[in-house]
Amino acid sequence: MNASAAEPAAPPVILLVSGDELDVLADQFHRYEREYDVRAVRSAAEANAVLKGARRSGQPVAMIVTESRLPDEQMLMAMHDWRSLVPTARRLVVIPISRFGEESVSLRPYLQKGKFDTYLVLPQGRRDEEFHYAITELLSDWGATVATSEIDSVRIVTPDARPLALAIRDFLDRQGLPHRTYTPDSPQGQETLARLDGPPSYPLVHLTSGAFADRPVLMPTSTRELGAMIYGRPSDIEVDTVVDLAVVGAGPAGLAAAVYGASEGLSTVVIESEVIGGQAGTSSMIRNYLGFPRGISGQRLGQRARTQAIRFGARFFTGWPVVDLRPGAAGEPHTLVTDGGEVRARSVLVASGVAYRRLGVAPLEDLVGAGVHYGAAMTAAREMEDRDVYVVGGGNSAGQAAVHLSRFARSVTILIRREDLAATMSRYLIDEISWNPRIDVRPCTEIVDGGADDGGQLGWLQLCDVRTREEQRVAAGGLFLLIGAAPHCDWLPADVRRDEHGFVLTGREVPAECWVDGLPPENLGTCVPGVFAAGDIRAGSMKRVASASGEGASAVSLVHGYLEGLRVPPAP
Repeated sequence: MNASAAEPAAPPVILLVSGDELDVLADQFHRYEREYDVRAVRSAAEANAVLKGARRSGQPVAMIVTESRLPDEQMLMAMHDWRSLVPTARRLVVIPISRFGEESVSLRPYLQKGKFDTYLVLPQGRRDEEFHYAITELLSDWGATVATSEIDSVRIVTPDARPLALAIRDFLDRQGLPHRTYTPDSPQGQETLARLDGPPSYPLVHLTSGAFADRPVLMPTSTRELGAMIYGRPSDIEVDTVVDLAVVGAGPAGLAAAVYGASEGLSTVVIESEVIGGQAGTSSMIRNYLGFPRGISGQRLGQRARTQAIRFGARFFTGWPVVDLRPGAAGEPHTLVTDGGEVRARSVLVASGVAYRRLGVAPLEDLVGAGVHYGAAMTAAREMEDRDVYVVGGGNSAGQAAVHLSRFARSVTILIRREDLAATMSRYLIDEISWNPRIDVRPCTEIVDGGADDGGQLGWLQLCDVRTREEQRVAAGGLFLLIGAAPHCDWLPADVRRDEHGFVLTGREVPAECWVDGLPPENLGTCVPGVFAAGDIRAGSMKRVASASGEGASAVSLVHGYLEGLRVPPAP
C-alpha cells in the first residue's frame, strides 16, 4: 500500500553505459535530468556497482541504456546480469551508425527473445526526436506498469489490502487516472474522512482534482459503480435522441467501430459494463500489433483509442452493463436497456467480448482478489515481488501476463493441460518464455484445490497431472487465471441467434430460415436487421486484437449501408 512519505523519494535512475560514446549519450540524456537521476559509467563493472547500490537503497531504476559493445564484458552477458539485479527496468541498446547494419542483424534474434526491449541508432546530432520518442515511450510504459504515481488525482483510503481496493486500483490504472492509496490514519486519509457526513465504508475514493474535484467522497461497492459515478449514466442522453450507432462493449472491436463511426459522421454511443479496453486492456505488452514496433500495452491502446473516438464526437458510458436489447420492428430504432437508462439507436454493434472461464475450485473462488485473479490484473503484478506465481492458460494473454509478472515475481509457472504451447500461443511469445529464466511451463497439469495462508491470502495450490492423476501441493503467492472464453451475451434476445457455445452467429453462419430472399445477412450481420456483431463475441472470430479491430472498423461500412436502406441521413 502506498502511503505518503515524510521525505520525497529519490528520483528513478536512468543508467548510461558506454566506453567510447558516453559523452554523446550523456549529452542526449541531459534533457531528462530534471525528473530522473541520470548516471553515466564506462564499463559493465561500474554499471553493476550502481545497480547494486540502487537496489540496496531502494531507489528505482527506470532504464538502462547501453552501447552494443562494452570494454570489459560482452554486452548480452552484462544485460543478463542487469536483468537479474533490476528486472523491472527497461533495457535499451544503442548502436553507432557505422556498425548498425551489421549489429542490428546479429542482435535481432536476442531482441525477439526479449533479452532487451529495443535497439536504436546512436544519435548523430542534437534534437534526434525519433530517438527520444522511443525513450519516452519506454519510460511511459515503465511509469504506467512499475512506478508508484506521484500524483494523487484520485485518493483511495483503506485500512488494508482488501480485494475491492485492489480492483479499484486496477480500474483506475486502466482508465489512466493517477492515484495513490493511503491508510485512514495518514494525513491524506484524515483529510478524506473529514469530508464525510457519516461513518466510512472502506474503501473510500476521493477525487481531488480536475473536473471531479467538487464531488463528494465516494464509497463504491464495485468498480462498475465507480465507473458510473465518474462517467455518468446512459440516461444523460436526451430521451428523444435516436443515435445512429450504439456500440455495446469498449474492447478493440467496439473502440475501432467508435473511431470509424464517429469520424464518418455517425452519432455514436459506446456502452461499456466495466473498463475501457476490454479483455485486451489487461495485456501488459502486445508486441505483434501493426504499427507498434516496440509493442504497446492493452491499457495504452484502449486509452488512445478512446481519446481518438471522443475527438470525433463519440460518447462513452462506463459501468453500465446492457441488460436487454429490444429490437425495433420494420426499421424502427432498437432499444438498449441498462439500469442507468435506455439508449435508442438505428443500428447496434454487439462487441461485448468474452470473459475468462471460471476455474471452478471453490476454495480458490473464495480468494479472488486475495492472491487469485482472473485476467492479467496489471496492478496486482506489483504486489507479486519475491513470490512464486502461477499462471493458468496457454493463449497469448497468458504468455504476456507471465512475461510481465516475471519482472516482479521470484518465479512464474505456466500451467497448461496440453503437452506444449505450440497450438495456442504466438511463436514470439513462446521464444521469449523459453529464454526467460524466471518462467517455467508445466504441461498436462490442472489445479484441483488450494487455500489461504494465515493472513487470508492465497498460500498453496494442489496440482494434478492429467495423465497419471498424481497430485502435488505447492506454495503459491499468486494465481492468475486466463483460461478459455465465455461469451458476454446472455442479455441478447432469442432473435439474435447464437451457436451451441453462446457465440453470436453472423453472415452465412446464420440459420437459413433467417435469410431474406435466399440471401444471408452481411458478413457481420445477425438475424436482426440493423444489429451487427464483431470481435470475440462473434462465432468464428480469430480471438486476436488486430482481427477484432478490423471487424469493428468493417462493421461501420455495413452500418452505413443499412442506414442508407432506411433512407435516414446521419444525425448532425
